[in-house]
Amino acid sequence: MDPTPTLAYDRAGSGEPLVLVHPLGADRAVWEPVTEPLAAEHDVVAVDMPGFGESVELAAAVAATPEAIADTIVATLDSLGLDRAHVAGISLGGWVALELGKTGRALSVTALNPAGFWARPLGARSEGARRTAKRFHALARPFLATARGRQLALAGAVAHPERVPPAAAYRLVKAYALSPGFERANAEMRRTLFAGIEDIEVPVTLAWSDRDRLVGRPRRDPEGVRMVTLTDCGHVPTWDSPGQVTDTILSTTRAAHPPLSV
Repeated sequence: MDPTPTLAYDRAGSGEPLVLVHPLGADRAVWEPVTEPLAAEHDVVAVDMPGFGESVELAAAVAATPEAIADTIVATLDSLGLDRAHVAGISLGGWVALELGKTGRALSVTALNPAGFWARPLGARSEGARRTAKRFHALARPFLATARGRQLALAGAVAHPERVPPAAAYRLVKAYALSPGFERANAEMRRTLFAGIEDIEVPVTLAWSDRDRLVGRPRRDPEGVRMVTLTDCGHVPTWDSPGQVTDTILSTTRAAHPPLSV
């Protein structure tokens, strides 16, 4: 059996390791607004999921389920000589973080606006918006250089598009339009639900943005899980409020006592 591939990553800081997992249709750059404050306390490893960012060559090599993506993070931890790590993720990345929590390799789990908590499987969805983005992404750079352009392009994902630098906005739109892993990961995400949160034996925080247009807080809070509201934030909250995101993640990692050496 071929070994599980490892992922592209950025690494910064020192301390207990903290893995960051981006949302569907993005890459590890979404964590840039919070990397520095997180790296003040942790060895931060921000990964690109298979088929995204600099892990694009893995689009066909790895099953696109959240469980399989979590396995690639386990393989990446092994390649870095890390036994266990804190993990945080956004949207699909939040679901992946929760799956990693079930493997016993996580020290804590923070899931920001996690996918998979809907009442029933979402089913297939038209890809019209993504086809439009793919068609026009080459023209997007000057468009996104304007505050109005970022508002039009990013309002579905970010509550305050004006806070996203033009270069970051372009990278986000390009990743959404062109990532070869998008279709398979989206289909897998929409065909099922997350289950098994009761199997996670480390601190878990689920954080929900009050201006998220894409996912919402479940009707019933899971037992034994800390629930947090991110105020005045959208689905990808790292640019909306880096402070709230940082505080939410660090308060979860600090709850994992006693600290474990790596």
